[in-house]
Amino acid sequence: VGRGGARGSSATEGYVSLSAFAYLYSELVQYHQSRVASISELERRLESAGYGVGLKVLELLAYRARESKRETRLMNILQFVSSSVWKALFGKAADSLERSIDHADEFMIVDYEPVTSTYVSVPADLGQLSADAYVSGIIAGVLEGAGFTARVTAHSVRVEEGEYAKAPSTPGLPARKDKAVFLVKFSREVLARDAALER
Repeated sequence: VGRGGARGSSATEGYVSLSAFAYLYSELVQYHQSRVASISELERRLESAGYGVGLKVLELLAYRARESKRETRLMNILQFVSSSVWKALFGKAADSLERSIDHADEFMIVDYEPVTSTYVSVPADLGQLSADAYVSGIIAGVLEGAGFTARVTAHSVRVEEGEYAKAPSTPGLPARKDKAVFLVKFSREVLARDAALER
């Protein structure tokens, strides 16, 4: 998703305009919302829609890199997702990649300006809806396609004062009060394989 630039210039070639993406994503959310009975079912449908995109993004990036090797280590695949995949999809790297202090199998990818929830207003009756569930599906698709089974969930977390002082990348928008945290919880098999590779 591009964030501006001259039309037809080589800098924006291959990018989708932000307004076009926002419109299509809004339609996707409304389409699924009219066909579900609960918020969790809507989030599952958004994740499912993103999952296929994740598989295709992995395939595209592997093809463009023209490398025959694939990532086999946990941290390497997470670095790939938070940098290469994020840049291919959103034109910038994720803001941070963190490991959980409490659980060794959990990692967090943080984005202070998630494009999927920037232009979505969640009605009061859907207050707990995470509009970023689509991106968690993309992450899950990339990881699964690379052989790293994981459960990925999107969470909206309040930005603490002084935590993120950068102005919004889209002029005219107020500073965001929430950040998107994508919690990646790997399966036992993936952790065991990574531990064996470490020896």
